[in-house]
Amino acid sequence: MDAAIVVRGLGKSYAGQAVVDDVELTIERGECFALLGPNGAGKTTTVEILEGFRHRDAGEVTVLGIDPARGDRNWRAQVGVVGQSVGAPLDLSVREMLDHFAAYHAQPRSTDDLLTAVGLTDAARTRIPNLSGGQRRRLDVALGVQGRPEVLFLDEPTTGLDPAARRQFWALITNLRAAGTTILLTTHYLDEAAHLADRVAVIARGRLLDVATPDALGRTLRLAVTVRWTDEGGRHEVSTRTPTATVREILASVPTGEVPDLAVYRPSLEDVYLAMLEHTE
Repeated sequence: MDAAIVVRGLGKSYAGQAVVDDVELTIERGECFALLGPNGAGKTTTVEILEGFRHRDAGEVTVLGIDPARGDRNWRAQVGVVGQSVGAPLDLSVREMLDHFAAYHAQPRSTDDLLTAVGLTDAARTRIPNLSGGQRRRLDVALGVQGRPEVLFLDEPTTGLDPAARRQFWALITNLRAAGTTILLTTHYLDEAAHLADRVAVIARGRLLDVATPDALGRTLRLAVTVRWTDEGGRHEVSTRTPTATVREILASVPTGEVPDLAVYRPSLEDVYLAMLEHTE
């Protein structure tokens, strides 16, 4: 099948300063794809162009085979958007809110199904101003998928949520992906990207630095492994690309064969991400 999202040579500038610079991406249907980067890296601008809310200066973009800049009502019905800010605190209940917006869709998911899917059944009669932050984000997602979109954009969806609410939100996103929804997620949380995404991309200063699975991102940056141990001379730490050989040498140097605090640390996604950003400074 054709890809859900294709980006070629995407560019956007403000006052002569490039905020998105020659970005290229292909996101397959049914994939959960995470876009990582610091504040001001160009993540939100890129996503807004893909959503059809911002014009680009250069490049080619298609979402579900259509240029977002020319997307019509039928195209819009296939695209779900959950922005960074929660919805307006209208004095409606959760059920009333979902029932109201159902009229905007040709084939909306039923309110009861949505309440179950996002875990808001028990809060169906709760007025929106009385919802917790996690419940508000769940309602935002319910509104974003109400029209059964094929592609869902999530811009930093768990910012401000407590750890328990974040984990519940992860389960929701996992279920949406399992149902076949293509998801483009921007996030500052590296553990979130590692848990949810099939692939991740790092963008900094408007340029795409790498695209890979969470375990493969950074490639050569992952080759250096840290080995730590303690002996009579104190605490030691070395960085090596041959950790097995290094551990053998350490064991051979200790007559008893027991090495206190011996540990091997491979770079995490966060380690690789931070190293990539350092190289752009």
